Amino acid sequence: MGNIKPSPIKPTIKFDLLNKIDIRVGTIEKVEDIEKSDKLVRLIVDFGDHTRNIIVGMKKERDNPKEIEGMQALFVVNLEPRKIMGELSEGMLFDIGYADKIVPVLAIPEKPVPDGSRAG
Repeated sequence: MGNIKPSPIKPTIKFDLLNKIDIRVGTIEKVEDIEKSDKLVRLIVDFGDHTRNIIVGMKKERDNPKEIEGMQALFVVNLEPRKIMGELSEGMLFDIGYADKIVPVLAIPEKPVPDGSRAG
């Protein structure tokens, strides 16, 4: 594993601010190519009582983005939906590494848990 110089820790926040972020476990049911983009794919994610489309830029990060189908991962689910290249994204994949310019990896539970389980 390569070493990185960790970035400085961000400023301190109040605990109640952290409680406003809703991070949930979901199972990635399907990874679909967004043809008009050279980096975006659509994740169809099961959160137990519903599914959502999550648009992520992982095409250039993985030889085969479909390798994550069937895996559980963490997602921020209470962001305002937004259009990305004409595609509606209903949350954000919580990954590790992108901000530090290393190839991102999924933030995953250590063992299976029910879809929709909250982090924190």
